Amino acid sequence: QVGHRSIGKSQMTPYYVVSALVISPHCAYTLELQRKATQWLHVLAGTTVELILDHQQALADRLSLSNQLAGSQDELPVRRMKDSYIEAHLPLGTDPTLREKYLNYLKGVRFGRILEDLDSLAVLICYSHTHNKTLQRSPLSIVTALVDKIDMRKQIIHPDCDIKFTGHVTWVGKTSIEAKMHMSQYHGGAYTPVLDATFVMVARDPENKRAAFVNPLKPEGIEEEKLFHQGEINKTRRIELSTASLLKVAPTAEERKIVHSLFLNTLDSKTVSFRSRVLPPNSVWMEDAKVKGLEICHPQERNIFNRIFGGFLMRKAYELGWANACVYGGCRPNLVAVDDILFRKPVEIGSLLLLSSQVCYTEGKYIQVRVHTEVLDPLTRQHNTTNVFHFTFVTDKDVPNIVPQSYGESMLYLDGKRHFNQTLGSQ
Repeated sequence: QVGHRSIGKSQMTPYYVVSALVISPHCAYTLELQRKATQWLHVLAGTTVELILDHQQALADRLSLSNQLAGSQDELPVRRMKDSYIEAHLPLGTDPTLREKYLNYLKGVRFGRILEDLDSLAVLICYSHTHNKTLQRSPLSIVTALVDKIDMRKQIIHPDCDIKFTGHVTWVGKTSIEAKMHMSQYHGGAYTPVLDATFVMVARDPENKRAAFVNPLKPEGIEEEKLFHQGEINKTRRIELSTASLLKVAPTAEERKIVHSLFLNTLDSKTVSFRSRVLPPNSVWMEDAKVKGLEICHPQERNIFNRIFGGFLMRKAYELGWANACVYGGCRPNLVAVDDILFRKPVEIGSLLLLSSQVCYTEGKYIQVRVHTEVLDPLTRQHNTTNVFHFTFVTDKDVPNIVPQSYGESMLYLDGKRHFNQTLGSQ
């Protein structure tokens, strides 16, 4: 559905409105936001929503679109931020059938469903940015590369109040796109902010084998300049964090002191031995703070490119992480932030997806959870990491201290502390 948004006094610019209601307001049935957004993406990418065999044939037909890719970014027209603006509505307050899909057992909203909607919306925003009216189908395969940050502005999401998503492209590289989205909920006669999300998407060729160029972005006005500059800062920050990763370099001097202090606190004072370890009061060994799960990846969870939908992976990881925090804290945890979700490898249909959630850092009422996902090939028994998720939760009471035993667990502890400090620093 295409509407218009007033810019200034006289200029009108088109924007997309994706509603959980079907396009025609006279129709009596509804569709969830993620399904509606997926239908739009099928149209833009030229794939199909029919049976999986037809879907595979449509993907094979897309290979002929490679000759429509730009040879350089200079060949593509410049876009504005408002060209990709999208507003999406989720009528939970007026549609009981839709509300049922989002309701959790605590009579709140399933946040995993919100993650699915955000992922679909981010892809749709980026396709809107790269949309070429002269082409019947887009030659680009746009996929989620990274969830940079999701900050919660409000902990309670009402299950019986309408939700609104807005978003647009805020930064563009040669082949990557940053999309910012905001979610608000109608309550008490007005829309109030619920969360802010930043996703990074990448454009690939029709075969998803190499990078493809995307339209450059030209910010207009001071506010858009700030958004674009923030995108540059985000890129630099991600590079710095990757360079300083504990998987690549040793901990800092201060971090080494923290690890040694944790070690000393676990030594048995009755013995003079480095091997005799005891658990300090009000503490839990890290080894005892795990929850694991397994998913068989069926075709019903596929995306438009015949791989497992990234939003589905986020939902499953979040729900496992939430359960981990709930068991650990002994009470209902509330999400504070999601950050640094890197999509390392696509998940194929038929994969065995192994999920492992670990409480890796605690401080007061806060619980930092890391969820690691990997695919297992049942024939070769090879494991390949696909994603690592980081969630910050808060509870109503102080939680036990998490205590590492091995060096590897100590690195998980320090990594969790880094993510926690970064989350609180951005609040």
